[in-house]
Amino acid sequence: MHFSESAIYRHFTSKEEIIIAMLNYLADDMDERYTRVINNEQDVIQKFTLLFENQFSFFDKNPHFVVAVFSDGLMEESTRINETILKIMAVKMKHLMPIIGEGQHKKIFTNAITSEEMIHIVMGTFRLLMFKWRVANFQFDIIRNGNNMIQSLLTIIKN
Repeated sequence: MHFSESAIYRHFTSKEEIIIAMLNYLADDMDERYTRVINNEQDVIQKFTLLFENQFSFFDKNPHFVVAVFSDGLMEESTRINETILKIMAVKMKHLMPIIGEGQHKKIFTNAITSEEMIHIVMGTFRLLMFKWRVANFQFDIIRNGNNMIQSLLTIIKN
């Protein structure tokens, strides 16, 4: 980033503070992006797809945020980092819950499980994919793999 490590610590007191700032930015940015990209004119499948395509595109351009979300060692030690990660999850759920609810109401998505259970399955699936991408040092195409995962999930959750 073309500045010294000591320069960043003039603005942040610790590595934890840097991670928390990045995660807070990510939560706010996600909320804005999802609000911008999803509208009532789209059908449920389009909304579901756009939500995740948007996230994969963002992470493809900004993989350092994936590093922050899966910050090795710090998650076990920092309640504040865990709380900020929960904030990110809440933003995702805020946008995903109405899509899942609408899909179930219109009988596009299965009603065999609750919307809360479906959200856990969907979010867990994508979290695992992001973790695998991080552990693989970003060596596979997250957009292609992500789009395949979107289609696989839709196959599973659609009526």
